[in-house]
Amino acid sequence: MGDRKKSLLYIGAAALLSLSVVLSGCSIGGNSKDANAGNSAANNASSGEVGAANPIEISMFLNEAGQQPTADNKIYKKIEDELGVTFKFEFLAGDKNQKLGVMIAGGDYPDLISADTKLTAAGAVIPLEDLIEKHAPNLKKHYEKYWNQMKDPNDGHIYYLPNYGAYNGEVADTYYSGPAFWIQKAVLKEFNYPAPKTLDEYFDLIAKYKTKYPTIDGSPTIGFEVLNYDWKNWGLLNPPQHLIGHPNDGGVVVNDGVAEIFADKDYAKKYYQKLNEINAQGLLDKETFTQNYDQYMAKLSNGNVLGMFDQHWNFGKAEDSLKTQKKLERTYVGFPLVYDSSTKDYYRDRPALNLNNGYGITVNAKDPVKIIKVLDKLMDEKWQKLLTWGVEGEDYYVNEKGRFMKTQEQRNNAEDATWKLANKAEAFYATAPKLEGYFSDGNATSASNQPEEYQASLKPFDKEVLKAYGFNSYVDFFSAPPENPVYYPAWSVDLVDGSPAKIASTKLNEISTKYLPKAILSNPSDFDSVWNEYTSEIHRLDIKGYEDKINEVLKWRIDNWTTK
Repeated sequence: MGDRKKSLLYIGAAALLSLSVVLSGCSIGGNSKDANAGNSAANNASSGEVGAANPIEISMFLNEAGQQPTADNKIYKKIEDELGVTFKFEFLAGDKNQKLGVMIAGGDYPDLISADTKLTAAGAVIPLEDLIEKHAPNLKKHYEKYWNQMKDPNDGHIYYLPNYGAYNGEVADTYYSGPAFWIQKAVLKEFNYPAPKTLDEYFDLIAKYKTKYPTIDGSPTIGFEVLNYDWKNWGLLNPPQHLIGHPNDGGVVVNDGVAEIFADKDYAKKYYQKLNEINAQGLLDKETFTQNYDQYMAKLSNGNVLGMFDQHWNFGKAEDSLKTQKKLERTYVGFPLVYDSSTKDYYRDRPALNLNNGYGITVNAKDPVKIIKVLDKLMDEKWQKLLTWGVEGEDYYVNEKGRFMKTQEQRNNAEDATWKLANKAEAFYATAPKLEGYFSDGNATSASNQPEEYQASLKPFDKEVLKAYGFNSYVDFFSAPPENPVYYPAWSVDLVDGSPAKIASTKLNEISTKYLPKAILSNPSDFDSVWNEYTSEIHRLDIKGYEDKINEVLKWRIDNWTTK
């Protein structure tokens, strides 16, 4: 999951995600009793109402890298002054699974924690439905129509509060946050704004530009990047499904409600053979498979990377950096590439509930009732406006029609990473439950989705780009999505830790991240042999057990999520 980390994740998530990313809210036998006990205790003990007279510090672990807000951050200061709430953040440093393993082994948890099935399986988080019913009317209203979707299919409890995908009213979408093949605006301008539809057209543009401009601002020009790091390896794994006209279902494609893996299919081979070809041409970054996420982001922020497949929310901070550096021509346009130009693209989807992200309250939380009350209080429109738009008069203004708008200076501030550490509450907000769509006064819940603000915020160069294509926003590059199937997306299906399906999924992920780079970087004459070795390894796994589990849950969703 832009200002939308819609991920995180379409949510989030997002998601979006590789086979290793699974539905939050999964448990294994024996843990629900402990969790129920924690829930019971939580409902019977609290230090009082939320307010300055009853201060509380809430510790939290966020499973992404990040920076600490400044000590004088104005949003957190308002929350502390009016609600008596302070936050103590710990961000992920290193490998997420290793960090969670250490936490679980030591039973050492903060009050709030980012969702992960490992935590649920370990009995680290408590059920939330009773807390919400008794103490959180705003949250109950917010999630009301999503209530059944939030329940763990194994035991019926709700363990996490999805951070994206619960919409109040219509969806506002002037900002595209999802997956695409991205290319620098400078490349498009150089060749009179073409509209690549296929992989060949896309890479031909990159090759021509790199040949003409071997360096950018003194740095060697990088044609294409592939992010293959930790759980954010969708840059390597996900493209084949989109290239055949399917939406993001993680490690499977779904036809008529039936899922199958695509890693071993010929249409997947076709993509990786193309990457092998562009590597032989010198278009692929030599370090692409050895770099971590921070190194990847640093390269994008430098402005010398011409293209990549990624989800927009995942590299938004790099684009903010480029804008701050006045390198607008080095920011990106996403294209929904397909193998055959007659295939309709399906990159853009309707927002789905981000079931594998959001906060959970741990068994070590000092005061679960107070914590759920804090989260509930911050769902009030007053606080949501503060968390999204900022302080009226400082970060935005209200025009004569009651519409929220920004001055150019305020827009520039909102793109400045250093400014945001002192003036935004992004560390808390990204994983928190949030209003999406429109406020009760008709204003969009985020500036990037306020239609007139979006248009007013467009810089002359962006207006030039959009005019060249006859579009009003960058969303228009993508086909409008159909209604989501009730079971969508399959990437959020719960594969219980230790189950045959999860073992197969994990091993498939490991095999893919080992063999695909090897195949891509091989001599073209060796590609077929490496590919055959790769698919042979896949076929040694219990792929049927993995697919059967996905299909079992998809059917369960159809039976239980369909509106009667």
